[in-house]
Amino acid sequence: MIKKIKKFYLSIPMSRIQILIPMVILFFAFSCKHSSSVEKGIKKEKEKSGLTYIKTTIENGSSLNWELANDSTVNIHLNYDYERNSLNRAYDHWHFLLEAKKGTDLTLVFHNFSEIYNGEKMPFNTWIMDCITSPDDRKWEHVPVEWIEGERMKVKIHMESDSLYIARVDPYRVSDLQKLVSDIEENKLVKITPIGNTVEGRKLQIIQVGGDNAPHRIFIRARVHAWEPGGNWVVEGIIKKLLDNSRESKKYLENYTVYILPMANMDGVARGISRFNLNGMDLNRNLKVPADPILAPENAAMEKWLEAMIAKGMKPDLAIDFHNDSNGPLFFSTAGKEKKGYIENMEVLEGLLREHTWFSETTSFFGTTSFEEGLMARYDIDALVYELNAHWIKGLNKKPLSDDWILLGDELCNVFDLYFKETK
Repeated sequence: MIKKIKKFYLSIPMSRIQILIPMVILFFAFSCKHSSSVEKGIKKEKEKSGLTYIKTTIENGSSLNWELANDSTVNIHLNYDYERNSLNRAYDHWHFLLEAKKGTDLTLVFHNFSEIYNGEKMPFNTWIMDCITSPDDRKWEHVPVEWIEGERMKVKIHMESDSLYIARVDPYRVSDLQKLVSDIEENKLVKITPIGNTVEGRKLQIIQVGGDNAPHRIFIRARVHAWEPGGNWVVEGIIKKLLDNSRESKKYLENYTVYILPMANMDGVARGISRFNLNGMDLNRNLKVPADPILAPENAAMEKWLEAMIAKGMKPDLAIDFHNDSNGPLFFSTAGKEKKGYIENMEVLEGLLREHTWFSETTSFFGTTSFEEGLMARYDIDALVYELNAHWIKGLNKKPLSDDWILLGDELCNVFDLYFKETK
């Protein structure tokens, strides 16, 4: 090869070489100057805007791309996650650290809100858009948002310091769950049981609060969809109330024991994705048939634990799957319509929720292959899905934050006690 290059070089007349050399030098000089000019322009634009960086490597940080549109506007392009073997795609989650000079005013424009849900395009409605900010990733407050043409959301930010956390809903991270477990695991009323692992090998655990011999059992699952942290805050409220050593909590634990799978899609939470597990499976679908232990090990672990409980004569009397959505209803099982006792029990539960908590939303027997259908059809367990409204709490007349969901968990302890006293 070298000989060929040398032969080609020697074949070029010296007069042409003398002409080519200056042209090559000029080309590289111009290229370097142009590149340097572009870099200086970008740097100057960033300095003018006050923006330093958008950091997504925080815990539970979301997947996104961003670019500076002008000296005060930043485009945020949300990245979808996709379901295996379907058209479905989802992006409901944003959580990142905005770094900019103190005193800077920036406009964030969010793109890519149109989902495909159950095979159909589902553009976001303008009224369900929300954004919260925090100086420390812990104490959050809502900020105004504006829906603009092209299915985009605009948020104006004033930097009170040189960094600000931005999210959709009050985050609950894997480390928050780890802290909860660490705080309660030595309590004599608590038992932590490993039941399996996620796709990436994270440990799944059942948190049991109460004794094995209580007359009633409740099974609670939360965080099947990674963007939906409300259920985790409700679980914290339930656990804190049951362990507060009050007269009420002692009375509750004489009547029932709670078994909690607190973060079913832990991989999704850790990686900051929206809906599916890391194999592209929706863990709230196809529960009417046994889970694939390779594609959905999280559901396979839950089913194995449930079947072991049933084999020991400890089948749950009630099961609730907590989610977030934009409406806040209760979903009852259509399979349960054939069971008179189930309908009566759900009517009791609904009434108690309306009387003793801030719940004031709708109810539905909307049939899917999700949690309530699977547990009713396969195990004859009275089950339901509770969708916590991520945008508005009608009963409190406010936008939700973690304290509101913790309060609901506290109130649910009393509801459970009354429920078992009023049902067969």
